[in-house]
Amino acid sequence: MVGAGAHGAHGPQDLPNSPLEEKPDKAAAKAYAAGVKTMTKAHEQEAILVNEKDADKRGRAREKLDDLYDRAMAQFTQVLRNQEMYDAWNQICYIHLQLGAYREAMDDCNHALKIKPDLGQAIQDRGQAFLGIDRLEDAKASYMDLFYHSRPLADQLMSSMHDWVKTHRASANGVRATDIDAFDKWLQERDGIAKPTASNPPT
Repeated sequence: MVGAGAHGAHGPQDLPNSPLEEKPDKAAAKAYAAGVKTMTKAHEQEAILVNEKDADKRGRAREKLDDLYDRAMAQFTQVLRNQEMYDAWNQICYIHLQLGAYREAMDDCNHALKIKPDLGQAIQDRGQAFLGIDRLEDAKASYMDLFYHSRPLADQLMSSMHDWVKTHRASANGVRATDIDAFDKWLQERDGIAKPTASNPPT
């Protein structure tokens, strides 16, 4: 699960239910509104799960959260049966990230970006998905794109990249030590560049 795991992505507050820029038809609009309502409940449940210490209560909270994800997935899928909407794809991508379905999340983001190529959240989410399947060069490219266009999202992805290194230092999970070292070195170099420009980000 990305949100609570080593790769880190959105917190409950990080995925805005943004106003629609598209003009959905009636059926798509109804399904989208239902999906957003379900995801609001899911984000609330995510916060409960993060803060819950009791194992039994965590188990029940996890089951409830999974049910909410399933319901939202069905609702956003219904949107897409009626109309291609980038935000519906992006919401489905988020759910797949939380479930650790990284390849599916990557495909979802590709659909969203095909409709709206400058959708920063989808670029960041796809970067998270790349990390989840150890596609480090692609994750780096996602970071660089965000660095020049959306520094807050770039910073989120950078944090997840550092978490990836920590996790793979503890357990390489099939990744070569030299690749982990090289990625870590790149992160240190990027940190050195990012910090001096944080108060004056590139335009």
